[in-house]
Amino acid sequence: MFSKACEYGIKASIFIAINSRDGRRVSPKEIAKEIDSPQAFTAKILQDLVRANIINSVKGAYGGFEIDKKDISNIKLSQIVNAIDGDKIYNGCGLGLHTCDEEHPCPVHDKFKIVRSELKNMLENTNLEQLALDIQSGASFLKM
Repeated sequence: MFSKACEYGIKASIFIAINSRDGRRVSPKEIAKEIDSPQAFTAKILQDLVRANIINSVKGAYGGFEIDKKDISNIKLSQIVNAIDGDKIYNGCGLGLHTCDEEHPCPVHDKFKIVRSELKNMLENTNLEQLALDIQSGASFLKM
């Protein structure tokens, strides 16, 4: 459903949020290892997240990536998805057709509208703090 870059971006943001809650910055190398992503690809994704003001990049010997503690609960998954994949997840055809709308629907158009609506609702109502707390409590996992 999400692009590979978006999957990595979500996982990276959660990992950074967990560490930021503990007052730690994390390097691109640590992030790539934790989310099982190629380091160069991870670095590109991290820069997209920095440009979207979702994460912060700090240069220098004690640098790395972080999120201000006060912002963790305000960052929604929808912001991360939008920063990396844009809004195509909300508008694209379920079968990938170039033209699919109310006038010329694909076979799954009406059913996929419902799925898209529920997905949008979930992304707009889920924040990084919720996900970080679930991982810290052991209720969910970033890596298996």
